Amino acid sequence: MQWTTANTVALQLPSMILRDFSTSRHGRPVVICAPYALHGALIVDFASDHSIVEALQRGGLSRIYVTDWRSAEPDMRYFSIDSYLSDLNVAIDEIGAPVDLVGLCQGGWLSLVYAARFPEKVRRLVLVGSPVDVSAESELSRMVAAVPSTAFSGLVEFEHGIVRGDQMRALWSPAPPDIERLLQSTLSSQSEGFGELRERFRRWDAAVVNLPGTYYLQVVNWIFKENQIAEGRFVALGRRVNLADAKTPIFILTAAEDEIAPPPQTLAAARLVGTPAASIEMATEPCSHLGLFMGRPALTNSWRQISRWLASERVDRAAGVRASAG
Repeated sequence: MQWTTANTVALQLPSMILRDFSTSRHGRPVVICAPYALHGALIVDFASDHSIVEALQRGGLSRIYVTDWRSAEPDMRYFSIDSYLSDLNVAIDEIGAPVDLVGLCQGGWLSLVYAARFPEKVRRLVLVGSPVDVSAESELSRMVAAVPSTAFSGLVEFEHGIVRGDQMRALWSPAPPDIERLLQSTLSSQSEGFGELRERFRRWDAAVVNLPGTYYLQVVNWIFKENQIAEGRFVALGRRVNLADAKTPIFILTAAEDEIAPPPQTLAAARLVGTPAASIEMATEPCSHLGLFMGRPALTNSWRQISRWLASERVDRAAGVRASAG
């Protein structure tokens, strides 16, 4: 599938292609850390009027980068969470720290861990539909808890170290989404335009990615079964991560009907980070998980608010730097 918004390849790394959606060389860089789970990074730029990249550009942000994570090949089977943190760090150094880091779903906990591990490299942090404290249950966390670790290990061994996207879909097997309710397009559901949008969603949904077995088992066990991030036991690139070390201003966006990462899981970040309460913003959209990234109301409302927040000019005392758009 083609990207909606024009972009170039800024960097190619073992785990990702760093895509550059910038319209100017000026301004504070925004890095969108896409989810790395079942689908590819196109979720951030799905279609016109249903694109996070487009929403941020309309909000006045001109330097935007996206982590386009690679679908795992056999030679990637031993890639770990550290592999992805390391490549994210290389990408941010290439762009030029500090950056504004926007973490979506599974890319959210990765961004949060990164901000705590390298606090000087993140000016502001946005978490959207991110599972942070899984002691607050969801459909996904209950499913993971109910399946023995040996079953997940067997899945990895069966495919010689790779977990295929179609296997993950079969294991998770969520109900098919109501596309019209999810996207809430301004187009009539009977129109040709919405028909094309519906078909585009079906192609996107079918284009699943494969994951490295090592990374997959670490996420299952460390994030979902053991809740290591929230409990302060997570080790990133050789150092135990204390979320209180992340003192950057933070914006947390949740979905009231989120079946993947319900609000208590995501909002927990507010009490775990070291950011002063005055520098924490929170918003909730009346939608499902995917509605946060593709739904027109969320992109029009909360993402516009996020754009203004990222572009605002004021002194961020928590970060100790001037929070300017340029």
